[in-house]
Amino acid sequence: MRAIWKGAIAFGLVNVPVKVYSATEDHDISLHQVHNADGGRIRYQRRCEVCNKVIDYEDIDKAYEDDGRTVILSREELKSIPAENSHEIEVVQFVPADQLDPMMFEKSYYLEPDAKSPKAYMLLRRALEDTDRVAVVQFALREKTRLGALRIRGDVLVLQSLLWADEVREANFPALETTVRISAQEREMSAALVDSMAADFDPAQFTDDYQLQLRQLIDAKIEQGDSLDTEETFGAPAAEAGTGEVIDLMDALKRSIERKRGGGSDGEASEGSSGGSGGATSGTTKTAAAKAGTAKTGTAKSGTAKTSAAKTSAAKPAAAKTGTAKSAAGTSAGTKSVGTKTAAAKTGAAKTSAAKSGTAKTAARKGA
Repeated sequence: MRAIWKGAIAFGLVNVPVKVYSATEDHDISLHQVHNADGGRIRYQRRCEVCNKVIDYEDIDKAYEDDGRTVILSREELKSIPAENSHEIEVVQFVPADQLDPMMFEKSYYLEPDAKSPKAYMLLRRALEDTDRVAVVQFALREKTRLGALRIRGDVLVLQSLLWADEVREANFPALETTVRISAQEREMSAALVDSMAADFDPAQFTDDYQLQLRQLIDAKIEQGDSLDTEETFGAPAAEAGTGEVIDLMDALKRSIERKRGGGSDGEASEGSSGGSGGATSGTTKTAAAKAGTAKTGTAKSGTAKTSAAKTSAAKPAAAKTGTAKSAAGTSAGTKSVGTKTAAAKTGAAKTSAAKSGTAKTAARKGA
């Protein structure tokens, strides 16, 4: 790493020389603009709108417009501002860490001891550890006076620049003023969903999917050229953006909890979220299977019946009797009893008929 700034922390009358390094970096793949017709690189020129000439960077100053009047500020004039020349990180107060709104955090810097003896550096770090506080500081960096927070990360002091109070915009949304009724069950369900997703934060678990897929696209393009099939490359078409509308909040909460607890997909959760309907679906499936089996049995019986006219005539009365028995099942208990007796009598008659049919068949065979 290369130091971007040198200065000292003013801790009361204690001076702590430090070097400042950027603590973060951008991992995004760098892309540039080209002409889509011939691939030519697009360049931007600093062109003066008065003389229409391309201007070199060293010939450019900054300016401010006020009521149509342009105030030009040279580099020397900007460097003459006292705060710009300050190389001091001044500690102004020590505050509890939870009083700093995360919205105000901007950029982080590592501070390295810039002295042969780092004792003052270690002393300040130990003071922050012992008091469990964060130092609020003011400093100037890159033509801007900044507010910052000095805290500990491992063994290193970290300086985090903060936004000024007037740089944080107020959230003024009419929708937030609308009265919304949230039921106790909805709160319980949302709390259960939070519990099912609770974990200790580990940033190493997360990846920048867009950058990984962009690299995949670039590698595939290098290999396949203009014949690239993006759907084949990524294995699926691009997903469409959702509307963000929640039709049934309770159903969505319930399915989310079941998906997290069961580790299944949305489809699985959707089936499970139906409660009793899941059992009904299973029962329906079994019934359908039973009907299919019955149909097959009926077909087999029908085939057997077709082999003999006598068997067919015997089968039809049996079907009629079965219908009578079903009808009897839908009536009252007393009627059921009578129907049962009647069905029994009919069954006996059927057996007698079957016996007669068997006798007729025997006679027919003997006659043959």
